[in-house]
Amino acid sequence: MSNTQDLKKMLEKKMSILQGDAERIAKQRAQGKLTARERVAKLLDEGSFVETDALVSKKDDYAGVVTGYGTVQDRPVYIFAQDFTVHGGAMGVQHAQKICKILDLAQKTGAPVIALCDSAGVRLDEGAEAMNAYAQVYGKLAKLSGVCPIIAVVLGPAIGGAALIAQLADVSIMAEKVGSMMVYGPQVMSAVSGKTFNDETAGGAKVMAEQGGVALTAADEDAAIALAVQVLDLLPGSNAEDAPVVDADDLNRVLPEIDAADAAGLMAAMADEGAYVELYSQWGKEIRVALTRIGGYSVGLVVSDASVNEGMLAPAAAAKAARFIRFCDCYSLPVVSLINSKGVAVPDVKAQSWTMITTAQLLYAYAEATCTKVSVVVGNAIGQSYIAMAAKGSADMTYAWPGAVISALTPAAAAQVLCADELKAGKARADVEADYAANVADGINAAKAGLIDDVVDPAETRKYVIAAIEMLASKRESNPPKKHGNLPL
Repeated sequence: MSNTQDLKKMLEKKMSILQGDAERIAKQRAQGKLTARERVAKLLDEGSFVETDALVSKKDDYAGVVTGYGTVQDRPVYIFAQDFTVHGGAMGVQHAQKICKILDLAQKTGAPVIALCDSAGVRLDEGAEAMNAYAQVYGKLAKLSGVCPIIAVVLGPAIGGAALIAQLADVSIMAEKVGSMMVYGPQVMSAVSGKTFNDETAGGAKVMAEQGGVALTAADEDAAIALAVQVLDLLPGSNAEDAPVVDADDLNRVLPEIDAADAAGLMAAMADEGAYVELYSQWGKEIRVALTRIGGYSVGLVVSDASVNEGMLAPAAAAKAARFIRFCDCYSLPVVSLINSKGVAVPDVKAQSWTMITTAQLLYAYAEATCTKVSVVVGNAIGQSYIAMAAKGSADMTYAWPGAVISALTPAAAAQVLCADELKAGKARADVEADYAANVADGINAAKAGLIDDVVDPAETRKYVIAAIEMLASKRESNPPKKHGNLPL
């Protein structure tokens, strides 16, 4: 047989493999799901995908994952897409080997990794070897964390060990209706609980968003993939480079009049062209976090939402903000904090330890972060909310709006504890509280004490923040030599 015939025969066999099983593909589409290769094609720039290890198999039993590299908006990325049409996308030895190769290449070259998750879990027929395969993937993801951004897009079931891939990513995105994530499948959950569950009620997008299991949700696969592109655009390729700087808005734009309790309004006003990607919007609502650009720089925005529980540091909110700050610090994104919080939420007695632990996580995250940190007290900064988010040990530059209250106690508590004599003398409580807020705990007195850098006109806030980010762009700071700190967990 000639070399030409050999080549033709080989290419025909390769095309047959790449096209996959027609019956299983039809079933996948009937469930409203794209195939692994269709997803890759939607995500990457047209014609840029280079597949790796496409023919890896054991007795023509293929690995169940598509791996390779390409570009997104002309920037290189590595990708793996689990193929549910092959053994339900379950993790086996060859499946893991293909993923590990991609993760190694990402670490060597400094490019983001995108995981398209669609897996029923582990290859049970491979027994302990399959479990070890999972362990290898987890180990690689853990070592890559903080080196290159990892984005997981959940486009099908992610059950058991498969769910942990999304948890080890920097940003996780789930498509509604098709995506689900759970520790055990709905059959097991139903049997154990005595209640009836399906994929959506056990671990669908709404459930996971409310529990903080995913950072973002989308209406369908196309929207989820578009979100992944949007997030990538705000991140650097690795920790060895800076995120792209884009001139898209007037650096001198002033803010409209905004209520300090209007967190969404504050975020839109600060962001270039009002555009931002909010993470974990349905979880820990006392604090809102988002990726955006301010003055062309990619930044992490941390905003107290005083309309929810007075912006207090409740456990979920503190844990959310702590993780987000550490994520930003991994890739040297400046953290801009807008603070309006009455301190730590008074917990149920049984939840005290969780409240203390998560508050400590927030304190730790701000203190440990060496990225640029700019804080603005737009309302209250009471107790630990000032200490964690705005104090000189936590921020490089701290500003306050007129009328801001910076104090160890709320005016109400201060009136009771510090102004008891005035109350006994008959002075109205409301007047005592107002006097304390205006003349003792206000921004001017905080500035006089060196607790903040300046009291600024709210309309000028964006200009001050941009100037601080530009001034601190060459900041060089490192933590003491150590293996790593012991984050309170």
